[in-house]
Amino acid sequence: MYIKALSCISPQHTFDGDFFKFEPIDYFSKQVEAIEPNYNELIPKGLLRRMGKGVRMGIGTGITLLKEYPNVEGIIIGTANGGLEDCVKFLNQIVEYKEGTLTPTNFVQSTPNAVAANLALMTNNICYNSTHVNTGLAFESALMDAFLTLEEQAGPLLVGSLEEISSYNINIDTLKGWVKSDDETLSLLTKSNTKGSVPGEGACMFIIDKSKENAQSFIRDFSQITTKDENVLFDFFDRFLKNNNLSLEEVDGFMLGLNGDSNCNYFYDLFINRYIQKETILTFKNCVGEYPTSMSFAVWLSTELINGNNIKLVEYQAPKAKYQRILIYNHYFGLQHSFMIIEKPI
Repeated sequence: MYIKALSCISPQHTFDGDFFKFEPIDYFSKQVEAIEPNYNELIPKGLLRRMGKGVRMGIGTGITLLKEYPNVEGIIIGTANGGLEDCVKFLNQIVEYKEGTLTPTNFVQSTPNAVAANLALMTNNICYNSTHVNTGLAFESALMDAFLTLEEQAGPLLVGSLEEISSYNINIDTLKGWVKSDDETLSLLTKSNTKGSVPGEGACMFIIDKSKENAQSFIRDFSQITTKDENVLFDFFDRFLKNNNLSLEEVDGFMLGLNGDSNCNYFYDLFINRYIQKETILTFKNCVGEYPTSMSFAVWLSTELINGNNIKLVEYQAPKAKYQRILIYNHYFGLQHSFMIIEKPI
């Protein structure tokens, strides 16, 4: 599959293109929130005022690409939580009004498929429309759906993901031990060795096609596995490399989802010790924090690096001037693991 176009809203200036022009924004906090653009030119005001943050971000990134590619033959979104804040507001209304007459807005805007549905309605798109909700593999599930869909049809697809931070999921994740107990410097997150990580949020959207004309990057292969056994994981990765006839020497950079959580970072440590010698190590969660579909930001960043954009913060070890092939490894708190190979189109 080829990536033709991409758009991203994150805690960095990625939407306006300033991310690669200036020093990245550093944060000292327990969580980092997305920098939202002015949506007035993207979303009608009547719709905008009803949208929660996650839906706004998803629509903002998606509609930008649909203006350039109005004839996509499908919209496929992955999200772990959807519009979580609106969802909790609706649940609170059920209690407050004793299951009586409720306002439907919070319910409509909180369902995970709200972004895919709104994008279809706003662009009169009546093609395939799907949303995948699979926690840390939601974006990968959307990509798999796109891969299978493109085997049956010719046209491009809009594929992406979104997550939002709310006080509700922060409280739950804190109880799980997934959030740092003290404020953390985001740029130093990958070097942290305490429990928990720094939650983030954002939305990334891509135009995916099987035609390589004007493509920005090529997704050679991707795969995912759910396991807590490192032996099972690395056997799986060995087969992944073998299936692609790929040696480690052919990889320019390894992009790893290091998130500073001492509970589960040992997977990355084992991976580095076993597979990485002199190759470049790249990181991305020290830019945007940890969230279930952060893999989509890694794909966005890898595509930008392959196209010649560069940023010092993400180069963890042995930076290179140019990247032809990047291998991404990410896991969501040590359970859901995914691998992806992204290359420069030939």
